[in-house]
Amino acid sequence: MNHFMQIFYTIISCLIILSVIIPFIKHTHWTVRVFDYPRFQKFALVIATCILFIFVPKTSVTISLFICLIFTSIYLLWVIIPYSPFGKKMIEQVTLKPNEKPLDLLVYNVLQDNTKYQNLIELIKKRNPDIIFLLETNNEWMEQIKEATNDFENKIEVPLENTYGLLFYSKLPIKYQEINYLISTEIPSIIADIEYNNQIVRFYGLHPTPPVPQENEESAERDAEILIIGKQAKEYGKACIVFGDLNDVAWSRTTRLFLKTSQLLDPRRGRGMFNTFHAHHWFLRWPLDHYFLSSQFRLIDMIREPNIGSDHFPISIQVVLRSDDDSGEMKLDHEEKVEVEEKIEEGIEKGDAN
Repeated sequence: MNHFMQIFYTIISCLIILSVIIPFIKHTHWTVRVFDYPRFQKFALVIATCILFIFVPKTSVTISLFICLIFTSIYLLWVIIPYSPFGKKMIEQVTLKPNEKPLDLLVYNVLQDNTKYQNLIELIKKRNPDIIFLLETNNEWMEQIKEATNDFENKIEVPLENTYGLLFYSKLPIKYQEINYLISTEIPSIIADIEYNNQIVRFYGLHPTPPVPQENEESAERDAEILIIGKQAKEYGKACIVFGDLNDVAWSRTTRLFLKTSQLLDPRRGRGMFNTFHAHHWFLRWPLDHYFLSSQFRLIDMIREPNIGSDHFPISIQVVLRSDDDSGEMKLDHEEKVEVEEKIEEGIEKGDAN
């Protein structure tokens, strides 16, 4: 029995340590990038395996693995803590001033084959957001939810049958809009300039392909689209929000490069992970749906809404425009700038839109 426990402990420890090391490899293949996602899950497994060490024979191998697991847990904590209440906040949370109206947003990946249209209609009516951004939407979804979206006078509708349709609805005036195909001729993204409190706020909405076998075997195109929009947000230089299902987690290398490139701020930092996927599997959850805000914004509230039928949870946020505060911004160093350009070039080469 002791021999079996020792073998089991050794195998599990090696697999966990390997799963933590793999994300450091900069290859874009899905078999590498899939290990970016489950950081908290890895931490839980590390702790469980450390407890298991109590019951296994103490040999040079098991002790060495235990020491490696301790260092692994410290590293994973370093990754996780910024997305917990113990981390440093990038964006200040404030209360509304008298007569101040927040900008209320809702993002939801509906799961194209999901038919629980009424659940979304009821959520929209309950939340009454100013702007809705819906992903994986086709013509059927567009028609079925009109009961709720007819109240939104301004819209950008790109329904598609390939699970990359986008629906953008706003109660606030759209002063300018673009529909772009940055990397693939089948994957749209949008730009919308919205008039809010007599100011213009630019929205970048996107839903790049994930690095999974049935969609795209590599992350190069996803990474390039995220980073291109990051550069656009930086060049815009005024109040803006990037939102959508980025098919990437907040702590990945690409998302960190995006934050540094765009100099936008992540409201999750210092508050929680707000895991939005997978809605049906509690242990396999991570944050794929995001809001990134320019430094003119302050947070009122951020809520992961209840599961209403998709494999994603809806996520809503309330923000207000205040004075510029760039204290939370991250900046690229020279090597990172080179890496960003290389990632963009690689993604464009592998895409078919250019």
